[in-house]
Amino acid sequence: MNRYILIRRLRGPAFLLLIGVLALLSQADILSWGKSWPLFLILAGVLALAERAAMASEGPYAAYPGAPYPGGVAAAAAPTQGTTAIVPADSPDQGRDSEGGQS
Repeated sequence: MNRYILIRRLRGPAFLLLIGVLALLSQADILSWGKSWPLFLILAGVLALAERAAMASEGPYAAYPGAPYPGGVAAAAAPTQGTTAIVPADSPDQGRDSEGGQS
């Protein structure tokens, strides 16, 4: 599994664990809820740094869904058949002017 995705999936449980620890500290009158808000910011910053480091170590576009594996073939290759021209093909009414008459 991709380390970036693993860290993203652990974000919720990490905050839930922090809330539990803060509840225990508050119950023991060690740290109040009003003074614990910097811990949430610290946890968010540490997780953001870990996600960024994991994404940088994976290489470009490795963390995005649908990205090709290194050395693999892209899943959504463009079709090679047909035409992609913007200019329409010759049609029977090509010689007519805007009012419908022959030019």
